[in-house]
Parts: sequence; C-alpha cells; structure tokens
Amino acid sequence: MIEVLVNADDFGFSRAVNYGILNSHKNGIVNSATMMMNAKATDHAIRIAKDHRTLKVGIHLVLTCGRPLLHDVPSLVDREGNFKKQDEVYGNPGSISLEELEREWSAQIDKFIDLGMMPTHFDSHHHVHAIPAFWPVVKKLSAHYGLPVRKAGPHFQDIETVTDTFLDDFYGEKAAVDYFQTLNERISEGKSVEVMTHPAYLDDDLLQHSSYNQERLKETAILMKATLPEGFILR
Repeated sequence: MIEVLVNADDFGFSRAVNYGILNSHKNGIVNSATMMMNAKATDHAIRIAKDHRTLKVGIHLVLTCGRPLLHDVPSLVDREGNFKKQDEVYGNPGSISLEELEREWSAQIDKFIDLGMMPTHFDSHHHVHAIPAFWPVVKKLSAHYGLPVRKAGPHFQDIETVTDTFLDDFYGEKAAVDYFQTLNERISEGKSVEVMTHPAYLDDDLLQHSSYNQERLKETAILMKATLPEGFILR
C-alpha cells in the first residue's frame, strides 16, 4: 500500500480559502492542511480545525506574506514592517538573521500550540524552508518540537520528513482531473507521498492579495471528485 497525504496549503489566508479546504476535506480527498499563523483568517481556521479533528493540521511557516508575529526581527521586514517579498528573500537569503528567523518561526508554532492544538508537521509559504541557508533553523525547529517536515529538497537528510516523497505539481495547468489516478505511474510501492494543493473559493482578500486565485476554484472541484488508484490509501 502507498500512503497519500493530500495537504492543503494556506489554511487561514482568508475565509474563502478556509471553506475551500474544509469542503475539500469533508467531501473530497484532502486529509491535511497547514496553517498560516499571521493571516487575517487564522482565528477562523483554528475554529474549523477544532471542530473537524479528522483534518490533520500542521504549520505553514511564513516569511514572505503579511507581518511577523514578533516586533524585534528587523532583518525579516521592509520599512513598513511587513515581511520582505519572496524575490528578495530568495535573491538574498544571507540578509536574513537566522537567530531572528528561528525566533519568529518558533513564535508561529508556539501560537498554534498555545491555542490548544498540536501540529502534525510543518512546511512553509512559498517553500522558503527549502532555502539551503535556512537549513540549520529547519533542523533545530524539527528537533525542538518533535515535528516532521515537508520534504522540499534533496538536502532534507538526517531529519524526519512527513512523507518519503513530495509532489508540488498539482498546480495551475498541471492540476489535471486525472492527476491522482495517475499517481501509480510515479510513486514506487511502499513509498509514502505528499501532494501539495491549494483549494479555495473566492473572496476579496484572496483576489487582492494572491495572484493564484481563480485556479484554486478548479483545484477545489477536482479534489472533491478525485479518487486514488488501487493500492493507494489516504494517510
């Protein structure tokens, strides 16, 4: 048997995102989500998570969207106090203080735990935890909190990962109706796999603050109809 984790990213981004994730779980194959702890609809996502314990919930660590939870992390923010843009972080990761990054990401995990829940694992918005320069922080947080991590790069060695394999191509034009039925052509027997997804409906917050919006409706529709091939089970 091959275990499949169908993870919905961006839990908490907006209420429309939250409802898309919820419906894709209750009426589809989404069995996991990772939550942004600094977003407008985080409190709404927490309530949904507490009311629907069958949905596994981890942390979607943030470094490139919104504002940090902490106020003393100058290397992480721009002049307005917002997190730096994705291009800036990827283009100059050395500008990020690892000490400040560790404290901010710890605060995001601690907030989730303080609200009465225990995360299943963690990943990150825009895959920033995969940036090699941040690897010491990722390893330290995984060990400190006892949490597995999304396997988002070949350097994810000597660390517990949430699955053996990670697929990030259920996205945009590649989010095909038969995507999940063809997993048996890609995954070896006995290997667990995580598929990243972004289900959502539309609201003003999503339309104004994410360029990936209309495509999420398509993902939601597919996820609520998809089935897995023989020999694959939801984890």
